[in-house]
Amino acid sequence: MQELETLNVIIAGHIDHGKTTLLYKLSRKWADTHSEELKRGITIKLGYSDVIIYKNGDYNIDKKGSPKRYITFIDAPGHEMLMATMLSGAAIVDAAILVVAANEGIKPQTREHLMALQSKDIKNVIIVQNKIDLVTKEKAIENYNLIQKEFKGTIAENSLVIPVSSQQEINLERIYEALCEIKIPIRNSDEVPLFLIARSFDINKPGTSPKNLHGTILGGTLKSGKLKIGDLIEVKPGVMTREANQLKYKTVKTKIASIFKGSNKINELFPGGNASIETELDMAVGKSDSLSGCVASLEGKLPEIATKIAIKYNLFKEPIGGVQILPLKLSETIMLSINTSVTIGTISKLGPQEAEISLKIPVVPFKENKLGIARNVNNHWRLIGYGEIIR
Repeated sequence: MQELETLNVIIAGHIDHGKTTLLYKLSRKWADTHSEELKRGITIKLGYSDVIIYKNGDYNIDKKGSPKRYITFIDAPGHEMLMATMLSGAAIVDAAILVVAANEGIKPQTREHLMALQSKDIKNVIIVQNKIDLVTKEKAIENYNLIQKEFKGTIAENSLVIPVSSQQEINLERIYEALCEIKIPIRNSDEVPLFLIARSFDINKPGTSPKNLHGTILGGTLKSGKLKIGDLIEVKPGVMTREANQLKYKTVKTKIASIFKGSNKINELFPGGNASIETELDMAVGKSDSLSGCVASLEGKLPEIATKIAIKYNLFKEPIGGVQILPLKLSETIMLSINTSVTIGTISKLGPQEAEISLKIPVVPFKENKLGIARNVNNHWRLIGYGEIIR
C-alpha cells in the first residue's frame, strides 16, 4: 500500500449528471451509504471509496497485471445548497473528475463546482462527458465542442474530455489511464503532521459489549508529516461548549489506537489518500461529524485557534446562477471555506483585494491556506470568489 503512488480524486458536477453511478462503476462500491441519501437519491455528505489500478495492456481494477496507483475517491454533492460540503471535499484532494451529462450539457452547478475547484487551487481536472448512450453521435460531438468552448479560459481549458457511459461501462479504462498519468504532488513526510478531518463518527453497533467498543473515528487526509499508532495527538478547534451563554471551543487530546487506508490496517500513515484514524476518545465525542472541519496533529504542534483572520481575495468575474457578483462590503457577512472547515464571518476591514474577517466559528489558521468565499444570495450560499490567509 505505502509503496504505491496515491492520488485523492473528487467527483464533481451538477446534480443528476451521474456522479455517484460513475463512482460506483469505477470502484464497484456505493459511496452513498447514509439512509437519508439512499431515500432521497442525492449525495448529502461526502462519500468515499478506493481502488488500486492495475495495468495489463489495458488499465483495470481486476488485479490483472501490475499495480500502478492507489486512488481514493470522494463523491461531492451537486446540489447548490450543499456547496459548503463540496468545498470541504475539495480541500483534501489532488485532482478532480468533473462530470457533464451529454444529454443536458453544462449547468449552473457545473460552473460553480469548477469555480470551487479553482478556489481550492486544484489544477488537475479530467472532464467526463457522461451518458453518451442517451444521445446521437452528432449530439455527443456538439456537446463535446460546447464543453471545450465553455471551459476556455478556466482551469479546465486544456483538460482531457473523455466520452463515457457509466451505465454501459464504456470508456472507464480511459479514466483509469488518465488518473495514472496525473503527476503526483510533492508530499513532505518530514514536516509537522497535518491531518484534515472531513468526517468523524461512531462505528459501534448497538449492544456491543464495553470491552469491544471502539473510540471516535476521524476520517480525512494527512497533508504533511507522518502519524503512527500510539502517537499523542490534539484536535483543534475541538469540541464546542457553552459557558455563560458564550460558545467556546476546547482542544481535544487523545491517542491513536489504529489507522486504516480503505480496509487495510496500517501502522504508520504518510501523506496522500484518505484515511481513518481510530482514537481513544469516547465514541460520543465525534458522533455525527461533530469534529469534521477540525485539524489534528501531534500534541503542541498546531497554532492557536483564531477568531479573526486577514485574507487577500479575488472575486469571480462571471455571474453565478445568473446573479451578478458585486464587490464585498464593509460589515457584510460571508461564508469562508478553509481546509475542511466552514465558518461565517463579518468583514471588519476592507481594502483593495484584502479584507479582515471576524469569525463566528474559529479556525486553525495557516498562512497561505487557500479558501473559498461565499455570499448569501436569496437564502442560498453562492460561491463568489477565492483567496488565501495572509495573517
